Amino acid sequence: MLKIISIFAMVVAIIYVIFAQTDMKLKAGDKAPDFTLQDAFGKSYKLSSYKGKSPVIVYFYPKAGTSGCTKEACGIRDDWSKFKQNNIPVLGISVDDKPAIKKFIDDYKLNFPLLSDADKKVSKEYGVVGMLGYDKRVTFIIDKNSKIADVMEVKDIANHSKTVLEKAIALK
Repeated sequence: MLKIISIFAMVVAIIYVIFAQTDMKLKAGDKAPDFTLQDAFGKSYKLSSYKGKSPVIVYFYPKAGTSGCTKEACGIRDDWSKFKQNNIPVLGISVDDKPAIKKFIDDYKLNFPLLSDADKKVSKEYGVVGMLGYDKRVTFIIDKNSKIADVMEVKDIANHSKTVLEKAIALK
């Protein structure tokens, strides 16, 4: 019985360490870590290239092609003209490789950049890697000065696009 309790305590301790290490550490007011990532077609996107121009939506999603990620991405696709009209870039990031992201783009006719962070470097800097190694569903709204204006753990996938658009427009 003592052995079972020891094993259980060890498992609980390991789970605690995993969750403690993946808690989001960035908050509103922090400088957004700069990054350069490529999309599925090899084009590079550097966050700092938007500095001084416009707010930027950086959203992390768990896995290309899954139901929640598809709903979230299709919402942005459907509202893309409003993002463009307001000059608000959206960068979707996941730990998927480029072929998986390309298939996702092709399957759902996505019309905005989805970037691959296959080595998880950026996801770790932003504190969004979950327990199973996939990104958590978290959106960062970054202002013109490269400061984080808002951090949202996305719960309402259906209204995600409209919510982030409104928040970004308010920063202009």
